[in-house]
Amino acid sequence: MASLQLSFYRTQPLSMKKDDGTIKLDQFLKLVGVATTGGQAKLMIQDGHVKVNGSLETRRGRKLVSGNTVTVGEQTFEVEL
Repeated sequence: MASLQLSFYRTQPLSMKKDDGTIKLDQFLKLVGVATTGGQAKLMIQDGHVKVNGSLETRRGRKLVSGNTVTVGEQTFEVEL
């Protein structure tokens, strides 16, 4: 199993096991605490409040990999596997 590490502004990484080395965008938003529920994450993504690698992303199932950045408002998160 690959170890998924997530970090907020490159500090204190969070770890999570993931079989294929990816995490879906909506799950990522819940994991880092930007969204409290899957429904809230879905609305944030569909309403155009989320960017992945600087581009607007409206697919909640978008798979994130190591090196991706996710921006919501003024907060930017980096995915590290």
